[in-house]
Amino acid sequence: MSSDEPRAAILHADLDAFYASVEQRDDARLRNRPVVVGGGVVLAASYEAKRRGVKTAMSGRQARMLCPDVVVVPPRFDAYVEASKRVFEIFRATTPQVQGVSIDEAFLDVAGLHRIDVPPVDIAARLRAQVRDQVGLPISVGVARTPFLAKVASGAAKPDGLLLVPPDGEDAFLHPLPLQKLWGVGEVTATRLQAYGLRTAGDVAALPDSVLVGILGPAAGRHLFAVVHGRTPERVVTDRRRGSIGAQRAIGRGPHRPEFVEAALLGLVDRVCRRMRAAHRTARTVVLRLRFDDFGRATRSHSFRHATATGADVAAAARGLLDAAAPLIRERGITLVGVALTNLESDDMVQAQLDLDGPDTTGLDAAVDALSARFGSGTVRRASLLRSGEGLAVPLLEE
Repeated sequence: MSSDEPRAAILHADLDAFYASVEQRDDARLRNRPVVVGGGVVLAASYEAKRRGVKTAMSGRQARMLCPDVVVVPPRFDAYVEASKRVFEIFRATTPQVQGVSIDEAFLDVAGLHRIDVPPVDIAARLRAQVRDQVGLPISVGVARTPFLAKVASGAAKPDGLLLVPPDGEDAFLHPLPLQKLWGVGEVTATRLQAYGLRTAGDVAALPDSVLVGILGPAAGRHLFAVVHGRTPERVVTDRRRGSIGAQRAIGRGPHRPEFVEAALLGLVDRVCRRMRAAHRTARTVVLRLRFDDFGRATRSHSFRHATATGADVAAAARGLLDAAAPLIRERGITLVGVALTNLESDDMVQAQLDLDGPDTTGLDAAVDALSARFGSGTVRRASLLRSGEGLAVPLLEE
């Protein structure tokens, strides 16, 4: 292949049923059995459970109806974070060009290794073997010319598979796929397209972009036209620092007491503030995320005049946003609460603010962070969380 010809040198590596796989790895009694992580809401399902119809975000009751012999285990986030760190070490030992997408997946650009290493598909096979041998987890990898195609290929390779999409075979791979298999095409968009008799990527590719713009609007129509014709960006983004740090908690259908929702939110605040300080960042904006009983969503945000890493500041802002959203919550019910810190900055040049209204909590934050680092994140908890016992906290890694 000449240097001018396109190469399939982007890998998308995605751990299979990550949380459930960690549980099956660590407990031999769970292997080859249908496993669900979570109780009220399914956070992850093993492939044995998925084959019975169990899906992520499904209620625990639905999961048991579909799969009466399912084994439900509580989440162990420290174990998942540790496994993720070990896998990402393998990614970065493979190539410096790594773009983390979430706790269990990443893009790797191996184009620069073509003179010193084996072909990309062989690099992918080696990476899969290393993750299985060194971390004990199954991982699926897609290899293609663009991140989009690599992502779709890894999905098609699941579970525990490897799929190469050569540049001259992109249309043959992409066009027969159902629209729902295209990364970024959600249920609403797919349903709208299906109303026009469009079922596959090939159906959409046969249309001019003007028709798609008429159906979906300018931005979505042009984007989907680019997607089905392989015109998505080709580079992996590795030079952008994380733009936000967030976590969310599924609390199931209510009604829920306001004090419980507030306690859940403050627990998330503690989690994201610890992660922010560990990354030596500060935040200018706090974002509240809500999901309602009718599956609708809403976000509210508050920006500080000066960036902060203090838990008390973030907690006060989050409480204010939740109070302002209380009428909406009472009207529509709530099933999930989340918080994110955005507009992140380095903590190298933090100007401490004089607190004239109360004590400085910086030392408290540092002490709690130190205890969590030494003894685990669950060592110190807010007293308001000790009786909650509802819902499940889900860490998010965002760009």
